[in-house]
Amino acid sequence: MTGPVISRREFLQASATAAGGLMIGFPLLDARANGATQLDFCIRIEPDDRIVIACPNPDMGQGVRTSLPMLVAEELEVDWDRVSVEQMPLAIKKNPDGDGYTWKHVPQGAGGSTSITGHWDRLRQTGAAARQMLIEAAAGSWNVAPESCVAGAGAVHHTESGRSVRYGQIAARAAKLSPPQDPVLKSREDYRIIGTPRRTIDAAEIVTGTAVYGIDAEIPGMAHAVIARCPWFDGKVVKVDERAARAVPGVIDIVRLDGPEPGQPYTILAAGVAVVADSTWAAIKGREALEIEWDKGPWQHETTATLEKQMRDALDGSGQIVRDDGDFPAAMGAAAMRHTARYHSPYLSHAPLEPGNCIAHVAGDRCRVIGPMQMPSGASRGINAALGIDRLNIEVEITRLGGGFGRRLTTDYAVEAALISKAAGRAIQLQWTREDDMQHDFFRPTGLHELSAGFDAGGNLIAWTHRLASASKYYRRPNLPETDYWKSELYADDFPAQLTPNLRLEYFSLKSGAPRGSWRAPAHTANAFAVQSFIDEIAHARGEDPLAFQLRLLGDSREIDYSNHGGPKWNPGRLAGVLNLAATKGNWGKPVGAGRGRGIAGHFTFGGYAAFVVEVEAVSTQDFSVTSIVGAIDCGLAVNPNHVIAQMEGGALDGLSTALRLAINVDGGRVAQGNFDSYRLARIGDTPRHMEMHIVDSPYPPCGVGEPPIPPLAPALTNALFAATGTRIRRLPILS
Repeated sequence: MTGPVISRREFLQASATAAGGLMIGFPLLDARANGATQLDFCIRIEPDDRIVIACPNPDMGQGVRTSLPMLVAEELEVDWDRVSVEQMPLAIKKNPDGDGYTWKHVPQGAGGSTSITGHWDRLRQTGAAARQMLIEAAAGSWNVAPESCVAGAGAVHHTESGRSVRYGQIAARAAKLSPPQDPVLKSREDYRIIGTPRRTIDAAEIVTGTAVYGIDAEIPGMAHAVIARCPWFDGKVVKVDERAARAVPGVIDIVRLDGPEPGQPYTILAAGVAVVADSTWAAIKGREALEIEWDKGPWQHETTATLEKQMRDALDGSGQIVRDDGDFPAAMGAAAMRHTARYHSPYLSHAPLEPGNCIAHVAGDRCRVIGPMQMPSGASRGINAALGIDRLNIEVEITRLGGGFGRRLTTDYAVEAALISKAAGRAIQLQWTREDDMQHDFFRPTGLHELSAGFDAGGNLIAWTHRLASASKYYRRPNLPETDYWKSELYADDFPAQLTPNLRLEYFSLKSGAPRGSWRAPAHTANAFAVQSFIDEIAHARGEDPLAFQLRLLGDSREIDYSNHGGPKWNPGRLAGVLNLAATKGNWGKPVGAGRGRGIAGHFTFGGYAAFVVEVEAVSTQDFSVTSIVGAIDCGLAVNPNHVIAQMEGGALDGLSTALRLAINVDGGRVAQGNFDSYRLARIGDTPRHMEMHIVDSPYPPCGVGEPPIPPLAPALTNALFAATGTRIRRLPILS
C-alpha cells in the first residue's frame, strides 16, 4: 500500500479519556525523506504514569509486541516495567492525492523480516518527539529553559532546582504543544532498553492460556462455520445434496462458495460448501453429511512424478536467461576443471499450529472481522473486492497469531468468513481444520536446480551457472507476464553474483495446479540448499576445506549492489563474519570421531546474515542423529537479544524439519498429506543434544531476523552427512 504521507508538522491529538488519561499522537520522520508512507503512532499516558504503547504489527511469535514498543519506550525515557502494550486495529484512510487507500497511522503487517527495520526510525522518532514535548511542557510550567531540564524514568527533572514532575501530571499540557520537527534521538551508547534482553511482554498470558489467539476470539451471538472444500486444484462444485446435513442437530444454514473459472486470473478463493451451525462440532458433523459431486478440474492428472518429469525435461532444453555476466559459455569451455550437480526441493506446507480461522459480521454496508492475520490490509482489500463494501467500513481487528510463516499473508479465510456471514445474515466464526489448512495451503514452490562451476588452472572460480525449473508463486497473477515469473524464485543478485566474472542464471517455468505462496524466507530456502550444498561439493572436489573455499570466494568486506530482499546492498564480509563465528564456536576443523561429521553453510537474506555448523553422528544417510547445531547471526543491532536467539533457534528447528521429512506430494491433482502424521515436523528425538546461538556485535542498524536463519540449516546438515558418510544428499527431504 502506497500513498501520501503526513509532514513533520501534522499532529493528531485526542481528548483525555474518562479516567483522566491522555492519548497523544505523534508524527514521525517526513516519509518523503525516508521512503515511508503515512506515519502516526499513539502513546497513551495514564494518570498513574503507566505508559500504554500501541503495537501496529501482528505478532506471530517473533516478539514484535515487545520489541516495537521497546523502540518507543527507549526514546520516551520511561521504565520498561511501567509499559503495557495494546494491539492496534487496522487503520487506513482514503488516499487524498489519488485513488485507493493509504495508512492512517503507520504501516501494519508482518512479513519479509521488516517489522523492526521498517519501524526503526519511525518509532524512535515518536518516542523522542513525545519526550521533548513533555520536557517543554514541564519547563513552561516552571518558567525555565527546556535546555535546563532532562527526562528520565517517566518524569521531567529540572537540574538546577531539583524539581520533578511525572509524565502523567504534565501530559495534558504537552498535548497542546506542536511537535518538534527534528526530535533529538539518543546515541546508541546511551540506550537502556534497546539492545537489552527482555522477556516477551505478554509471556504470562501466553503460558497461562489467557492470551487471545484468533481461535479464542468470540463476539456475542456468533454462529460457527466450516467448509467442505474441493479436494482437487481448481475443481468445482457440480451439485450438492444438503438434506442430510440440514438434519444434523445444530446446523443452521448451508452456503455454496464458487471458486474461479479454470484459466482465469489467480484468486485466493476456491470452491466449496460451507455449513453454518451453533457449534464448530455441529458444523463439522454437518459437513460430513453433505453429499457433493465435484468436477475434478483441469489438474486431476497431475502428480509429483509428472511434475518432476516436467522439471527434468525443462532442464534438458533452453530456458529464460535472467542474468548473464561476462562470457559464460567461453569461460566454461576454457575451464581446467568443471563440476555439475542437480538438487531437488519439494512443495512445502506452512503448517502453523493454529489453523486458519476468522470471525466476520457483515451487516448492511459494514463488516467487522477479527482474526490472526499477517497482512490485515489484505483482508480489507479482499472483502472489498468480494462484497463491494467500502474499505473504510471494514473494521479489522488483529489477534495474536498461532504461527504464520507466510501463510497468513494470504487472507482467504477472512474473505470466506465475510462471504458466509453475508449469506447467512449473521456473525460467524469460520474454522479451518488441520486437513483444510494443510491441503488448501499456498505452498512453497517445488523446483529442480542445476548448478555448474568452472575453474581455471590456478583454482580460481571463473564460471558459474544456476538453472532452475520451478513452479513460480507468481503463476496466473493478473497483469504479470510469464516472463516475470522467475523473479519470485531466482534472485539475480544472490551469492555468488558479482563474485565471479562469468555468471549465467536461467529459469524454466513449470505448469502446476498447486496453489503457491510465500513460505518463511521464500525461495531462499530452496536456493540456499542448492547453492551452499554445491559450494561444499566443489570444495571437496577440489580438495579444499569448504569454509576456506567460501571465504576465499567472498573476499574482503565491501558493499555490493543487491536488488532483492534486504537490499539495496549486501556485504560479503559480513557473511564471512558469521561463517567464521559459527566455525569458531562450532569447533570447525577440529577432529571428530569415526562416523561423525560437521557441515557448514551461510546465507544472506532480508538484510541479515546467518550461518550454522551442524554436527552429526551417522551410520548412513538414513540412520543418523544431529548432535550439535551452532549458529551465528549478524542482524545489526539486536533490539531484543532474547528474541533474536529465539528466532535463531526456531529457524534452526524449522530448517531441520524441512531437511528431514517435510514434503507435500501431489497425487491425482490433490494433496496427499493431511496432518502431522504424514507431514512430520521435527520432534524432540530429532533435535540436537547441543544447540547454541551467537549474535555478532555489529555496528550496523537492525536488520532482518525472522527469515535469515532458515536457509543455511538444511545445507549445513546435508554437508555434515557427506562429511560423516561420504554420500552426497541432493534431494530433500533426506529421510524417505
